[in-house]
Formats: sequence, C-alpha cells, structure tokens
Amino acid sequence: MKRYTLLGIGLWLIFCASAGHAFPSFQEVKQGYQASDAVLLDRNGKVIHELRVDAKGRRLDWTPLNNVSPALTKATIYSEDKRFREHHGVDWLAAAATAAENLFSKKPRGASTITMQLAAFLDDTLKPRNAKRSFAQKWDQMHAAQELERSWSKDEILEAYLNLVSFRGELQGVSAASRGLFNKEPAGLDEGESVVLASLLRSPNATIEATAKRAHLLAAAMMLSPTAREIRSIAENALSRTYHVRPRTALAPQAARRIMRTASSDGRSFSSTLDREIQQFAYEVLVKQLSLLKKKNVTDGAILVVENRTGNVLAYVGNAGLSPRTRYVDGIRARRQAGSTLKPFLYALAFEKRILTAASLMNDAPLDVSTDRGIYKPENYDKEFRGMVTARTALASSLNIPAVKTLGLVGMPDFASRLRLLGFEALKEDDYYGLSLALGSADVTLWELVNAYRTLANGGMWTGMHLVPGKKERSRRVYESESVFIVSDILSDREARSSTFSLENPLATRFWAAVKTGTSKDMRDNWCIGYSADYTAGVWVGNFPGAPMWDVSGITGAAPAWQEIMQYLERGSRSKAPVPPRAVVARAVVIPDQSQSARKEWFISGTESQTVERTTVPQRILYPAPGTIIAIDPDIPADQQKIYFESASSGNAIWVLNDMVIGKTDTQPWTPRQGRYVLVLKDGADRRVDEVEFEVR
Repeated sequence: MKRYTLLGIGLWLIFCASAGHAFPSFQEVKQGYQASDAVLLDRNGKVIHELRVDAKGRRLDWTPLNNVSPALTKATIYSEDKRFREHHGVDWLAAAATAAENLFSKKPRGASTITMQLAAFLDDTLKPRNAKRSFAQKWDQMHAAQELERSWSKDEILEAYLNLVSFRGELQGVSAASRGLFNKEPAGLDEGESVVLASLLRSPNATIEATAKRAHLLAAAMMLSPTAREIRSIAENALSRTYHVRPRTALAPQAARRIMRTASSDGRSFSSTLDREIQQFAYEVLVKQLSLLKKKNVTDGAILVVENRTGNVLAYVGNAGLSPRTRYVDGIRARRQAGSTLKPFLYALAFEKRILTAASLMNDAPLDVSTDRGIYKPENYDKEFRGMVTARTALASSLNIPAVKTLGLVGMPDFASRLRLLGFEALKEDDYYGLSLALGSADVTLWELVNAYRTLANGGMWTGMHLVPGKKERSRRVYESESVFIVSDILSDREARSSTFSLENPLATRFWAAVKTGTSKDMRDNWCIGYSADYTAGVWVGNFPGAPMWDVSGITGAAPAWQEIMQYLERGSRSKAPVPPRAVVARAVVIPDQSQSARKEWFISGTESQTVERTTVPQRILYPAPGTIIAIDPDIPADQQKIYFESASSGNAIWVLNDMVIGKTDTQPWTPRQGRYVLVLKDGADRRVDEVEFEVR
C-alpha cells in the first residue's frame, strides 16, 4: 500500500513539474477572435451589410454566455463535463473511470473536460497528431487545463468554449451553429435544439440517426420533455439540408463586395459613404416599383444616389434581390443602352458652341438620313411630329428628330469626345454609332450616367464618385457653367416638357429639380436621372437578361421611383434653382407662330435676341448625302412613295432639283423618279450654299 502511495505522490510531482503554458487572458482571446464575416459600416458607423470573407470556417460574432440559452449550457455541461463546476481543470474521477473502461474497450475514450478541450483550442501543441493524442500530449493537456483554471473563471471558460468549438462541418461557435442550423439566435434555442447541438460536440459529422439517438439519450438522462420523435424531427430538419446563415443586416450586397475587394480595413470592419436609412428606403422603393411593373414584364432594377458636392455615394442598390438567378448582378455597373439620357449633354455642347440657343426654332418633322448602312429614319417615342419647336421644348419633351439634327450641327467627333470627358470611357469609335448616338445608342452604366448628371448639377465640373470616405478625386471642367445652367433650367421646366409628358407626371416635384428620362430600343431599358441642388439620383428598370418590357415609358417605369427618392432626400429642406452665371442673360422673346406674347428665355451673353428665328447655323444639306442611291419599291404605288430633303438652315431654304425650284421649306418632300439628280440648296438671297448629287433607281 505504501508503495502505491509513493507512486501516486511521484506521479503528482511529475504532473506539477510539467512544462508550463503561457495562456492569453480571456479578454485577449475574445479580442483576438475573428468572425468569418466582415461588416460594412455606413457613414454614421451603423452596420449596413454583413458579408463572408473567410472561406476556411464559418464563425459569427462572439456570443456572451448570458446570450446563450440556459438549455444549451446545461446540455453542453451534462454531455461533455458533468462535474465542470466542481473540478479544477481535470476530472480525476472521470479520468480514472475512463482509464479502467479503456482497458476493455476497442474504442478508447479521452475523458477530456471542457477546460482541457479549450486548452487544446488555445495551444496548437496540445492538438492531436494523426487523429489521436500521445500520452505525453494528454499529460500536458491536463496540466494546461489546471493552469487555465487558475487565471480564468468558469463562466469565461464555458463562454470561450462555446464560441471556439466546432459543431458541424465548418460551423464554428454557438452563433454560427444556432443560426446556420436553426435560423435563430443562441438565446432562443429550446431544449430539443439544445440537446441536438450538444450531441454534435463529440461527433460533429455524425449521421442524422446517430445524432438523434445520442440527443434522445441525453434528453432522457437530463429528464427533459422532448420525445424521441420530436428530437428526431428537429435533427432531420436541421441536418438534412445545406445550412444557411442569414445575415442580420444585408442592405448593400453589391457595394459590400466591391468595397471589401479593394478597400483596406481594421480587420473585419469596412467603412463606406453609404447612408443606412437612405439605402434601405431606396431598396424598398425599388421593390415596390418592380412589384407594380411585374405585369409589364419588368423584373429588375437598380438605384444610385450621390451627394453632389462631395461625390459620396449614399445609396447603392445594385438590384432588388428578388431572383436567385440575378442575386449577384450589379445593375449599377452593368452596361445598358442609354436612350434619351444623353440628350442634355448634346444640347449643352450646342449651346456652348453658340450653334443653338434655348429659343432656337427646330423643325420636328419626318427625316430620312442616308448612312453607309442604309436610310436612317429617326422617330419620336409617340410616333408624332410637332413641327417647329424651340430647342427648349425639343430637349425637355425629348424629341428625337431635333436631337439628330443637333448632332449633325455639333459634329459626331466633338460630341463623342465630350461624352468621354464625362466619364463614358467605354464608347466605341465615333463612326460606330452614327447619328443614333444622339438618341442614346451607346451602352453606358448607371454609375456613369449619375456622375454625368452630377456634373451638370455642379455647373459643368466633373469629379469622381466614391464609396469609401476620405478618397480625393481629381477634377476637370467638361462644360462651361453658362450652357449647363441653361440645360438645367430646361430639365426643370414642367411646361416645356408638357407636350410629351403633360404637366402632371412623376417628374414634377415640390422643389427645384432637373430630370430626364430615357427608354432604349425595343423597351429593354428605362432610365430616370435627375438632380436637386444637393443630390443626384438615378433609377434603371428592365430585365437583366435583356427581355423587352411591355408598354413601359420613362414616366411609368423608372420615374415614380426617382420621384419618391428625391422627395425623401429633400424632406427636410427645399432645393433652390441655381444662381445664373454672370455671362447668362434673360430676355423676353416672341416665338413666331406659337405665341405673340413675349416669354422669358435664358441666353449666353452675345446670343440673345428678342425675336426668335429658326436656327441660325451655316446652311447645308443634311439629306441626301453626296452619292446616295435611292431605290424605288416596286410593290408600293409610285405616287405614295416619298423622301424628304432635309437642310440645316435658318428658315430661308430654297430647293433646286436639276435646275428647277421645288420648294422653300427646311424639310422638302419629293416623290422619287428614276434618274440622276443634282440637288442645290439656296438661301433667301438666292445664293447657292450647298450641293449634292444622288441617284434614284
């Protein structure tokens, strides 16, 4: 007996003399813990999105012990370490019992206490090698557990254990396990769910049957109420499907992915310029508008809101997230056809070049333009023509024929160059688009469009936009402030846009705002972009796969969402119209054939007049182009076939065809006959100003 006592004392002395372990404190472990998810913070420090960034394991936020269901803590202790509250790191009774049992078992057990398991989590040298610990490792683990108990409280040990232990697969920690398997917070776990989770601790990848059986035995031993059938049902529901951890906050998935790929952070926290309230409101507005448009075959949309002065992006809604097929599509960066949204930049250039004024008269009449691809016949959205209109009306009412004529006057290279300065950097070569560029045939992004309109809001000065605070952007002047002021005034003019959109429509606001809509060919894209003194907002609706919408215009598609967002942004203030630059003057003008009473119009100084005439630009023939070959259709009666000679003139055009005067209008209809022709354009003084040759076959 004395010999065994001396042996025990010897073992105890050896145990006490084992190598020490320098464990970090509880607070150091807690502070060093990193979730597998990163959080995106808005400009006020509020969490706006959670996104997984670590593929090695699924760990969520550290969960304090008082936020864990008491049912789970009891089940964990009963399953893993019944005398956890009594021992000091090593349960010698359990160790002795396990040692005796292992003498007669083919599957030896370890009798590791919760503290011993935690010690192995904190010290890599204590982790098993080749799936099993050596005797020396086990001895060190026991000694380490006692050291850990001398510096940590029992609650700290249990809290750390529940946050670091793996429950199933890659689910690490009680929060990931609870939300991933049961879609609830750890505090809400009931008895049945708790015994299932506790049963996974010994064998995280056990089958449903084995887990349910072990959980039932645990519940019975603890004298809990769930039945075997109930526990089996819980295990089946939790373990038979792919787990899914729903983020607590998921308001900006596209922005979060973009920022977290490129921005630096303090570990798992990323800052942004976004505003959580504005982001959430914009998302809700988009979802509501898409639900109203569902019957018109509209399924997708995007919204972007930016602060004019700073370029800070306040809302970045890449899509509504309603379809799993398009969950990762970013509608703000996707390239879509611009439609009429490019027209303001065309007219701003024409005003700047002094080619047009807002009061210039233009003929909205049928137009045939000869191109190397055939005859180009632009039409207005409503298929109607309004005759002589001012440039103000042409832009505000989004008339296509005057826009095409304006591009002919400005010149394709100059317009394309100016668009590139605005940030539309992916434009193809100038001759790729032809005159259709005036009507928005180029593919652009909502990001580019919103910043281009923000350039108008900032008086023609371009700077970049950003999602991350503190980033300084270069600046450049793209337009003179005078031409931009006139364009902004036109885009805010309810009366000028009424010929197409009527006076009451979603473009009208209770405060000053300039806005433009656009619809691409075949109704595949619908835009509404506009700005107040402080904000620019852009909305796109359509279908990501490219399917056309059914009878959706700018007024019924994107505009209602734009109006809601702008009214929300301006709810605490009232946007005021910009102050006219010094070189802009107001004059009362009379528009011939429209109203004999004078109306106020803005002019760049030096271009003003009191009586408006047709566009005073160099006269030339716009159609036909030199060398045009026109084919007569044999299936249509000859007297029903018409072509239109089109000129850029000041209203005094005289058409001479093969030495015969045929008319005196800017757009002259003519019935084609076979032959070769020389077409001459003369001005009001009977001077030859342009000449082309063409052929009819």
